[in-house]
Amino acid sequence: MSNDAKVTGVVHLIEETKTYGQKGFRKRLVVLEQELGSFTNYVPVEFIRDSCDMVDDLSVGDQVEVTYRLSGRKWQRDANSEVRYFVNVEGMSFQKLDGGSGAGQGVNDSLSEAAFDEDDVPF
Repeated sequence: MSNDAKVTGVVHLIEETKTYGQKGFRKRLVVLEQELGSFTNYVPVEFIRDSCDMVDDLSVGDQVEVTYRLSGRKWQRDANSEVRYFVNVEGMSFQKLDGGSGAGQGVNDSLSEAAFDEDDVPF
């Protein structure tokens, strides 16, 4: 059973890749815009590690469908402070919907292939 879901929208913003910590963790934010009748919804999607590079294929204004997974975490400064919960939308792959050549356009094939590489299975 897959926990991946999909969201569609128009690319509103693409940030540069940011690197954090001594190990070089990378993340890149893409914001999708959705017109929902009387208001506009902005959906921030984070692409992390090697997925940052595939965002180079996107441009502001592209209509896309992003496959994502939700990840959440709990944070508490100390035992006496308030507990806070955070959720992240992690982009796994995307597909451009507004024309183009098709044929895997914008999809991170290396991630999906790596997930099914039989030589990499630990059992």
